[in-house]
Amino acid sequence: MRNYTRRRFIEDTLFSAAAIAASNGLWIPKSARAQEKKVSPNEKLGVMIVGCGGRSGDHISGYLADDRVKILYLCDPDSDHAQNRAKMVEEKAGYRPKIVADLRDALDDPALDFVSCATANHWHALCGVWAMQAGKHAYIEKPICHNIHEGKALIACARKYDVMCQVGSQCRSNKALKDAFEYARSGGIGEIKLTRGLCYKRRKSIGALGRYKVPETVDYNLWSGPAPMVDPPTRPNFHYDWHWQRLFGNGDLGNQGPHQTDIARTFLGVDQFPTSVISYGGRLGYQAERHDDNYVDAGDTANTEVSIYNYEKDGKTLVFETRGLETDDYRGAKIGVVAHGSEGYLVQIQYDYCAAFDKDMKLVKEFRGGGNHFRNFVDAIVNHDYASLNADARCGHLSAGLSHVGNISYYLGEDNKVSVEEAKKIVADIPGNDDNLDTLQRTIDHLVKNGVDLDKYPISMGRALKIDPETDSFVGDAEATKMETREYRGEFVVPELDKI
Repeated sequence: MRNYTRRRFIEDTLFSAAAIAASNGLWIPKSARAQEKKVSPNEKLGVMIVGCGGRSGDHISGYLADDRVKILYLCDPDSDHAQNRAKMVEEKAGYRPKIVADLRDALDDPALDFVSCATANHWHALCGVWAMQAGKHAYIEKPICHNIHEGKALIACARKYDVMCQVGSQCRSNKALKDAFEYARSGGIGEIKLTRGLCYKRRKSIGALGRYKVPETVDYNLWSGPAPMVDPPTRPNFHYDWHWQRLFGNGDLGNQGPHQTDIARTFLGVDQFPTSVISYGGRLGYQAERHDDNYVDAGDTANTEVSIYNYEKDGKTLVFETRGLETDDYRGAKIGVVAHGSEGYLVQIQYDYCAAFDKDMKLVKEFRGGGNHFRNFVDAIVNHDYASLNADARCGHLSAGLSHVGNISYYLGEDNKVSVEEAKKIVADIPGNDDNLDTLQRTIDHLVKNGVDLDKYPISMGRALKIDPETDSFVGDAEATKMETREYRGEFVVPELDKI
């Protein structure tokens, strides 16, 4: 294993992706596209929950609490996961939903009104596209898409088939955030030119890079779907740890990040892609954690990453900090957002709690209260009112897109290893409203405190990328443009926009 490096792992998986990429075949539902179905006030809405892992428990509880909804189907390529969730529904509601491994087997059922997606990230967009093409509404967990192209495809589907599409950015339905947004818009902390998203979430190594078995209960072809069917898997924990392998997940910038980037850009008052991005960081510290200089963790996404997004037209900056090692909070938050205003600052500390402070760091106002994001979605379906969605497809695309462009900058500069002094010189010249040197120094201090030898394991300086916010595309960089989408496999294709 000591000779099987991360670079070799990435090269092998990319070769596998190219080797098994098939034709651009598209699945079309048997029933008429965008079938019309009027729902009477007394008729229950039928839902299929796709993906029966950990997050699906909240979907089940949310829909069982709404007397307008009945869970008709559970879908998962792991039969054990599906059976466990069916048992959960039966115990709570007194009936047992049907189980399917392939969501296409249920999409032609006229009793099915909407699909609720809690799959691995690489399945999010295709699940939504297929549902909407079959005339079903779609609730999709964050990130709404695995890449930039997929976000555009979901927006196009929602518009073309006139169905509701909501992303699971549930903070947008919480009273605390709604009130905090209004306070910021009304000038409560003055002019906001800088916001900072935080994901200071401890993530230990996911285990050694190797060759592992697929669980016997998993249909691996269906699980892989749009992604390469990497055979054998290279992570010891098949479920969940896909988050830290870029073929399937998006790291914590794309896992936790879309919650906080969504809030950060809303405080900033921007409703478009940034005009530039640069990221730096690495997958660092696990050698010290394992006391083995040769240890190779199975993940290939950054566990320490700083992404700097500039909105040149508006003169605004958004910074996102990902830290997977032990770290202190920043202004009271570890997983949250800080909006820096000219007259103070506002912090999202929990999903249902925010606080505003003046220039002297004195607390001036608190915001509390949760909400019901699933109910907001069902309300929009019943009323057929897309405008009432608290987090529609475009909202999801913009917030997930920040994660994608940040990761692409990092991936393209992954081999650009720089010393601390070199990093300081580069960061000092990055435009924007943040004290970039201070942010870098805090990041370095956190790594050193966790035992990272930055001479032996230097950080990677990502590529500075320009973005056209009118097209949500990169400008003048063919490699970055290629990474806006992926090579899809066989029948599992997220179609080009002109084929939707």
